[in-house]
Amino acid sequence: MRKSAMDDLREIEFSGPFEARYLAFLETITNLRPSLHRYCARMTGSAMDGEDVVQEALFQAYRKLDTFEDGRPLGPWLFRIAHNRCIDLLRRREVRQEAEAGASVADVVEPAPVLGRAVEYLVLALPPKERAAVLLKDVFDYSLEEIAELVDSTVGGVKAALNRGRGKLAERPAPARAVDPEMSQLLNLYVERFNRRDWDAVRELITADARLLVADRFAGALRNAPYFARYDRMTEEWRLEVGEAEGEAVVFAQRRIDGQWQTHSVTRVVWEGDRIAQVVDYWHCPWVLRDVSPAASEAYQE
Repeated sequence: MRKSAMDDLREIEFSGPFEARYLAFLETITNLRPSLHRYCARMTGSAMDGEDVVQEALFQAYRKLDTFEDGRPLGPWLFRIAHNRCIDLLRRREVRQEAEAGASVADVVEPAPVLGRAVEYLVLALPPKERAAVLLKDVFDYSLEEIAELVDSTVGGVKAALNRGRGKLAERPAPARAVDPEMSQLLNLYVERFNRRDWDAVRELITADARLLVADRFAGALRNAPYFARYDRMTEEWRLEVGEAEGEAVVFAQRRIDGQWQTHSVTRVVWEGDRIAQVVDYWHCPWVLRDVSPAASEAYQE
């Protein structure tokens, strides 16, 4: 199995001026990762989308690391890259939703909230700039000056966006999203075959060019990856079950610990018609599970 770019980073040996920059980069990632994910999850309205954005942002930052000016703090730079990736995703989503609205009379469903806190729950109704201002100020407690640097704006611009956002939050109800029953049915078929360890039957559900992303570990073709073999070799008891997270049907992996089934991780399965086009497994990212299913995360102890 080919390792991910982030996995490769941890094994590279550097020398010269780049070494100190690289080590500072890894240290900053370790300290900043939870808050980066939390911010991106709230900006995108999805813990899973948020983690995908973080991974993309970290890869982008590493590719640009040789151009970074020594002596500057890495944290705000990484945060700004992640913020810009969030904005890109939101713009693509808006274009897609507008296209869907033009093709159908059905209402476009808004993304589901991540957590139940009042600000974080309602903030998804705001435009990106106001959303960022409210999150960074009222949730993450950044100063106006810090927010201006992070989102490449002015203090006055941030203050105006913050005031607009706070005003709108008092008027707008929280968005909601219903799980697609057809997707749930397909996912149940995948899980049923998976739990029987009938890998040939599982592969019948997969498109020829399906992709696999094991966050923080692997990215590549699903058919060529020993993904199913890894589960087949596990000696401990495990099973998959279909659940709901952020308004979509997902797969939860469970492990039996002290005689009790406990949820360990979450996986998103993307379909094209009745075939699987992508599997995104967050096994190595426990913070995603904490967001999409706090109760399951608290019950599980690694």
